[in-house]
Amino acid sequence: MPFLEFHGLTKRFPGVLALDGVSFGVERGTCHALIGENGAGKSTLGKILAGVQTADGGTIRLDGREIRPASPLDARGLGIAMVHQELAFCPNLSIAENLCLGDLPRRAGFVDRAALRARARAMLAAIGADLDPDALIGTLSTGREQLVQIAAAVGTGARVLVMDEPSSSLSAAETRELFRLVRDLKARGLTLLYVSHRLEELFALCDRLTVLRDGRHVATEPIAATNPPRVVTQMIGRELAPAAPLHLTRPLGPECLRVEGLASPGKFAGIDLTVRAGEIVGIAGIVGAGRSEVAQAVFGLDPAATGRVAVRGRSVPLGSRDAALAAGIGLVPEDRKRQGLVLGLSCRENISLASLPALTRAGWVRRAAEQTLARRYTERLRVRMPSLEAVTAGLSGGNQQKIALAKWLARGCDVLLIDEPTRGVDVGAKAEIYRLLDELACEGKALLVVSSELPELIGLCRRIVVMREGRLAGELDRAAFSEAALMRLMAGVAAA
Repeated sequence: MPFLEFHGLTKRFPGVLALDGVSFGVERGTCHALIGENGAGKSTLGKILAGVQTADGGTIRLDGREIRPASPLDARGLGIAMVHQELAFCPNLSIAENLCLGDLPRRAGFVDRAALRARARAMLAAIGADLDPDALIGTLSTGREQLVQIAAAVGTGARVLVMDEPSSSLSAAETRELFRLVRDLKARGLTLLYVSHRLEELFALCDRLTVLRDGRHVATEPIAATNPPRVVTQMIGRELAPAAPLHLTRPLGPECLRVEGLASPGKFAGIDLTVRAGEIVGIAGIVGAGRSEVAQAVFGLDPAATGRVAVRGRSVPLGSRDAALAAGIGLVPEDRKRQGLVLGLSCRENISLASLPALTRAGWVRRAAEQTLARRYTERLRVRMPSLEAVTAGLSGGNQQKIALAKWLARGCDVLLIDEPTRGVDVGAKAEIYRLLDELACEGKALLVVSSELPELIGLCRRIVVMREGRLAGELDRAAFSEAALMRLMAGVAAA
């Protein structure tokens, strides 16, 4: 009998059936993968198990006993914890204070600081994390903050750990540390439900795999009995044949973007690059190389930036977002939830945000024009949503990313800076975004794409520039593309 069982699990949201009678089992002491397209119901299932949401129907059994966790506290009492995709800590409090926030040790009515630190050290030691309990959460990298979240989960005595997209924002080194920790937790007898879009890590870490599609259970199989192409077909219900980008066959237009001597103290220096109309140029480099910072400076978000940025031969004042917008530059940032979208607004409102001056008359937004604009781009980008008035926070990651792109397309930007275009996006939505970027290049737009996924850059781009420690390390034309060549430049290793 499986250690953890789901029977007919159902969950409805307004306009969406998130889970539709899902049933499968998870063996004790295994790492069980949960995969599917954005909106397939993976995170919803994990949140129901962790008590964050409640099911509308169906049952969950743990170790043979039916359970109904009504809150995260209930789930903790049952030995279930969750590591969320969006980390939720108090950044102005210390690691120790965050770890013990729900149960602060006290003495004579005051917080016992010595006991607080001791308890935090024990929780961190349990997962092999060498962190200072007095360090503020706000000073940690995403990977270190995630370690703290795992320590909080394991420290409660969890027997079942739900991990929702744990590697989506981690560097390569942090991902290796996460993998080591997952294997260690499994060896200690914990049962892990591992939600991810990254097939390569699921096949490296997991024992069994469950595929969901449109809220329904498709398959549960041992990892050894399946393969990535089979899983992709199960996820999207069709064969996904990669197609060569069409823009590569088109002649390039005139130079659209020129960056000369761009620098920012402590971030990057000596950045020179160009992008022509109809061209996709990639920026590769390890986390911390300065890639995102360059894109932000080109968009006018860095007041300390020096150098020259020009669009179609006309200089754009640095440090001015308004000047960048006026020049036709748009930025899709790496963190769409915090920087690219206003999650509490509707899809219509998010798409029109960058175009409000053109949609406003006498201080009032022309609602009909706004709706027409939003509908045009949601249809073009095939955004799956209940309606234009649906709150953006309720959409899947892939559909949120499409809304973030639609905002700049609606404004008519000729130069698009796109930072991590498919982070946290499933394989089907990735293919749609790649098709869209190819279409934009074919229409004559200039695209500068920052990505941590080398196959993504190799598949999309005509040229790739590589950054290392804030400086350009080299540039490759398409004929010279290979992961090995890019990694040598990223690491500063000369070719043999």
